Amino acid sequence: MGKNQTQQRSSSRVVIRSNLCHSCPSSHSKCPHQSSSSEEAATCGTPTWIGKGFTCVCFKRKGVYERICINLTPFQEQRLNRLKHRMEVRFDASRPDHQGALRALWSATFPGEKLHGLSSEQWKEMGWQGKDPSTDFRGAGFISLENLLFFAKTFSISFQRLLNKQGGNRATWEYPFAVAGVNVTFMIMQMLDLNA
Repeated sequence: MGKNQTQQRSSSRVVIRSNLCHSCPSSHSKCPHQSSSSEEAATCGTPTWIGKGFTCVCFKRKGVYERICINLTPFQEQRLNRLKHRMEVRFDASRPDHQGALRALWSATFPGEKLHGLSSEQWKEMGWQGKDPSTDFRGAGFISLENLLFFAKTFSISFQRLLNKQGGNRATWEYPFAVAGVNVTFMIMQMLDLNA
């Protein structure tokens, strides 16, 4: 290690401090973010490092870049691959398990209220764009429905507060709750580059 660098070891990660950034192209001896006058932490290079198999990322803190290296265990790699496989599953309205998940979401969202069909104007009450929610899963697939269902069942009070927009100031323009939930899943997939 050069005289500009120090290394700190802990049981699960290595932090390397340096004025140079490892994730910028080799043609740059210094990270282009170094010229930034901002004292706030900034990420150097791409923040989408998990899905592509990269094991470290740089953060700027107080003028020094910290490289945090994370080595995935075989179990973690297996879980990551399983997650990537689940993300490839598109919502299919003809599959009984996908239909069941939609019905379960309805029951968790509106307990005691009968659903008149998988294609019904009732779905708009939950914040779907139309009467057929299957058209809103295009970007994030079946996993986005699983995430909404998990949220509805596991954190039902928070789910209901967000659905009904309780507390806080109401916005003039309201967001479609269910579609926003699908978009959260999609954004996380993009930010972590899990579909790489």
